[in-house]
Amino acid sequence: MRRLNFHHLHYFWAVAKEGNLTRAAQTLHVAQSALSTQIRALEDQLGHPLFIRSGRNLLLTEAGQLVLDYADSIFALGSELQMTLQGALQANQQLRIGAVATLSRNFQENLLRPFLGRGELRIVLESGGLNDLLERLALHKLDVVLTNQAVSSDAQRSWRCRLLDRQSVCLVGPPRDGEFELQRDLQQARLIVPGRSSDIRSQFDLFCDSHGLRPDICAEVDDMAMLRLLARDSGDMALLPAVVVQDELQAGVLQLYAEIPEIAEQFFAVTLQRHFNLSILEELLA
Repeated sequence: MRRLNFHHLHYFWAVAKEGNLTRAAQTLHVAQSALSTQIRALEDQLGHPLFIRSGRNLLLTEAGQLVLDYADSIFALGSELQMTLQGALQANQQLRIGAVATLSRNFQENLLRPFLGRGELRIVLESGGLNDLLERLALHKLDVVLTNQAVSSDAQRSWRCRLLDRQSVCLVGPPRDGEFELQRDLQQARLIVPGRSSDIRSQFDLFCDSHGLRPDICAEVDDMAMLRLLARDSGDMALLPAVVVQDELQAGVLQLYAEIPEIAEQFFAVTLQRHFNLSILEELLA
């Protein structure tokens, strides 16, 4: 049996990711005709068609999807090898972190604080959607993804999802006199809450339903950084983890009215099974 041509496999991988021959050719800086020839050569060697045409796009056949799964693993392993050996030859270490856009900036800073200022360490921090970050993690372009929702392994990826912290969600607002009574004052206040895609929001809605509460929601905000600003500047009550407004609470700009023990935000670190462990990553997760 002829040895697999990894050059052809890389071209197939690029076309499968783009779903379009023209875009893949532009990305690879090769002629479209040359790319088509390479794909046909791979199909001839494997004995199966890998694509079917649908308009201007190319869809994977069953065999094509199987080849793509293997190609993902092969090129991810190659990327891991390259990054690992480069790191071993460099005096300085690099830690590449992806964080979902909705994750508290204060939580991220608290997690990274012991590593800030280390002369031998370079930290690369990227923000984005969970699926995009996991894709970059799978290709070993990131070392860890920080998220506020658990990630389960599937047939293609063996994720390692570690719980880093669990924090109760609080009601905060401007400094006030008198004792805060949860059910009474929650009914009377204007309330800023996370958006409906947030797990905190889902838990809060269940909490309100179970206690017969109908708060006056004046704003729904997906981004925690914006939620923090509105909590600080609007004069309204806000629902969020205390870590989001830790500086404002310490300075007395905001007051913690009440914790809601039934509602919590969890913080996870997602990594991929590696052949070589990064000591700096293990230190972070410890």
